[in-house]
This record gives sequence, structure tokens and C-alpha cells, in this order.
Amino acid sequence: MIRTGVERGFMPQLRAALRSANGGSLRAAILGVPAALALQSSTAVAILAAGFVSAGALAGRAGLAMTLGADVGSALTARLYSLPVSALTAPLLLLGVALFMNARNRPMKQAGRMLIGLGLAFVALAMIREATAPLRDSPIVNVIIGYLSSDLVGAFVLGALLAWAMHSSLAAVLTFVAFASHDMLPAQAAGAMTLGANLGGAAIPAVLTLAAPSAARQIILANLLFRGGGAMIALAALAFLEHELARLGPTAAEQVLNLHLAFNLAVALLALPLAGGALRLAAIMAPDRGTAPGPARISNLDPSVLDSPDLALGCARRELLRMGEMVHAMLAPVLGLCSKWDDEVAGFIAEAEDQVDRMHFDIKLYVAKLQRERLTDAQSRRAMEIAAMANSFEDAADQISTQMLAIARRLNNEGRRFSDAGLKDLTALHDRVLGNVQLALNLLLSGDVESARHLIEEKDAIREMEKELQARHLARLRDSSASVETSNLHQEMLRALKQVHSAVCIVAYSIVEDAGELLPSRLAGARDAGA
Repeated sequence: MIRTGVERGFMPQLRAALRSANGGSLRAAILGVPAALALQSSTAVAILAAGFVSAGALAGRAGLAMTLGADVGSALTARLYSLPVSALTAPLLLLGVALFMNARNRPMKQAGRMLIGLGLAFVALAMIREATAPLRDSPIVNVIIGYLSSDLVGAFVLGALLAWAMHSSLAAVLTFVAFASHDMLPAQAAGAMTLGANLGGAAIPAVLTLAAPSAARQIILANLLFRGGGAMIALAALAFLEHELARLGPTAAEQVLNLHLAFNLAVALLALPLAGGALRLAAIMAPDRGTAPGPARISNLDPSVLDSPDLALGCARRELLRMGEMVHAMLAPVLGLCSKWDDEVAGFIAEAEDQVDRMHFDIKLYVAKLQRERLTDAQSRRAMEIAAMANSFEDAADQISTQMLAIARRLNNEGRRFSDAGLKDLTALHDRVLGNVQLALNLLLSGDVESARHLIEEKDAIREMEKELQARHLARLRDSSASVETSNLHQEMLRALKQVHSAVCIVAYSIVEDAGELLPSRLAGARDAGA
């Protein structure tokens, strides 16, 4: 709930702050700490950083530093949850519910959601502590604990597997702390499991980004080398320095929490100067895949189910989702071409646009054949919605390939570049549009009304942002701080990004219309005129 609140209420601001991390590795690492605290996950920050790097909005070194900082932020989050603040649980829940139910604006409503989530997290931890207390008298548990105490490598592996199973090193560490607080795990065994959780936590984003561009995979792999390799070294030290754990706190739980925090701080501080070398090693381990041909694409449009409208509509929707994913893949790297031209990336965008055109035509033809069948009113409306979305996705792809790519190519051919301030504005808008394209694709699967409402609100926000950036550009032009030669191209790029965003927002309208939340007109007095 905390992460959802941040994503729905404050994600544009968070993404903008993280994008500013190109000022240096230390700045990027520092920004990663509060980001992990806000999102309750170092994995979420790592995925964000990888996305920024793959889109060219963040240098690889800064992306790695941000990921290392996020690991420290995750360890601080575990420390936060261990504070004796049970008396705050009820006030957090009451205030959170009051804000969530009564707030008039989205940020305050989502702040209420975050407070509810924080209160529930404290409730959950208290329940874990209460549930684990009786286990101290279990002979089976005592046998397992005795084994783990004598086999630190086994405890380390178990910690890594549990972090992977929970898909969260934070959740795993808090569980180990809960056991240690009831003397069910000695400090050394709990420390070994915590170090293993660091390895498991670093492996999660590495698996999630297997299909990502090489630049994104390299920062995640470099973080895995530092955090995972560091955990193994720390495990060896732990085996020889058992009595030194007492220096980290008066209780086993305190020792485990402080070990977790100290380990991640040490890794970050030692890794920052070595980031360049780690990225070069990661580049060898995860080279660019190039343009090697993959397996032939199989269409989701199965003609054999046209006589079953619901199945056929599902096929069309799956193909539409693939079409949207292609648009997202085209949009992510296109702005980077304005700073550094890459023939392979440009070729991919042009080829992808051809594929989108083919999918658009195939979907329209499929829907036309489907409408020859006897459809209910609801099925007919869904078919038309799919066709309309396909049209809009094709328009978005066209904007990317014929407008944005052409602008980047012209800049490259003429040897020109956008000004630093202009490129910063374009990157901010591009990143926000890219995030909303991903939200639109998620809506195709979830149909969530609140997210759909948010996407429509984002359409207005993007329109206002484009106006503001246009005005800012004209002000720079007036002050002679913007390049006259690239002025028109800058403004065309802003308009193209807005058009792409408007095109994908169509996904949200049918969802809010079904929920009865869509007005028939945006015009003032439209209802009175209709009456």
C-alpha cells in the first residue's frame, strides 16, 4: 500500500528527482536511499534506474550508484520497522483512513493510503512476533535452529532462497529479526541468513531484467557482483568473528539489523570508486545482443475461434497488448538518439513501426470478420473499442517513427544538439509519457478504475506540462540561452510526445465509461444545452 500510494500520488516527482542523479555517483547514491524508503523496495528502485539507463536519461555509473544507495535505503527501512512505535499504530490507521476517505486531491488521498500501509505493516510485525513466540518450545524448530547454528553456509543459502521466495530481501530480513528477537535464532545464524537475503535480493532484479537492453542489465549485474560477492566475503568473516557481533547491539535482533545496515553501507562506500571497473566487467558478462534474429512472431489472432466471440475478443486484446508493447519499446530509446545517434536503434524503431502497421491492419481485419458473427451489444462495443485502440496505437507509433526519429536524424545529420536545458525539459516529458504508456498497457490487463481515472488526469497534466515547457523554451529563446537552429525541432518534439500520450490514453476511457464516471462533454454548460 505504501508503494502503491507513492506510485499513484507522487511518482512523477520521484522519477524527476531520480533523473537528476546525473550530477555524480555520490548524488545518485544519496537519491537512491529515500527512493527505496518511499517505495519500500530496493528492487523497485533498481528497475527504475535500469529503465532510465536504457532510455539514455541516466549514465550507467549513476544508475549503479543509485541502485547501491537503494540497498542502503532498504536496510534503513528494516531499521525503521524495528523501532518501538507500536503506540503509533492506531493513530496512523485512523489518520490514514480519514485522509483516504475524505481527501479531495490525489496526493493527499494517496498519502492516506501510505499511512494505512505503514500502520498495517506495524500490525503485521506484531502478529509475526506473537505467532513465533510459541515456536520456541517446538522440538522440530529446535532441531532446525541447531543445524543452522552449526552450518552457516546452509543458513546463508536458506536466507537467499527465502528472500527469492518472498521476492523481497526486506521481508526476509524482518522475518529473521522476528525469530532472533524471541531467541529462536542465534545472532550468528540470523546474520548468515541476512547476508544470504542480500544475495537473494540482488538476484531478483537481475532475473526481472533478463530481457532488458544491455546497458540496463549491466548496472543490475554490477550491483549483483558487489552485493552478492560482498555477502559471501562477509559470511566468511562472520564465521571467524562470531564474538564480534556483540559489538553491534545488546540483543540478537539489534545485532542482525545493524549487521544488515553496516553491510550495505560498507558495500556502497567501497563500490562507488570501483563502479567503472564493475560496469566494464558486467559489459563482458552481458554484452549487447545486437540485432540477431529471434523466433518468428506468431499472431494471437486465431481465425478458428471467430465463431466464439468472447474467445476471439480475447485474441484481439492480446494482439493489441503486443502492439502497445511495441510502441513502448519504440518510445523508450528514441529521445536518446538526439544526443547520441545509433544506427541499430534507429533501424529497430523503423522496423518496429512496420510491425505495428501490420498488427494494426490485422486487428482491423480480424474485428471486421468477427462482426459478421451475431454479437451482443456488449461484444460489439468491445470489438469497436479494440479497433479504436489499435488505431490510436498506430498513430502513436507513427509519431515516434516519422516525427521523433526524423528529428533525431536531422540533428545528427546537421551536427546539432539540443541545449542542456532544452534536453532536460524533453527528458522530463519523455519520462513521464513513457511511464504513462506503461500504465496504459497495465490497464489493458487489469481494467482498474482508479488507475484509469489517474491516466485520464495525467492527460490534462501532460497538456499543461507541454504548455509550460513550450513557454520555458520561448523564454530561453528570448534570452538567447536556447539554440535558434534547433528551436523548431525542440517544439516539434514536445508536440510529438504529447500526441503519443494522447493516443495511448484512449485505453482508460472505456474503463471509466463503464464505471459511469465519464461525462458526455468537456464543454461548460454542455449538460444544460442537452437538456
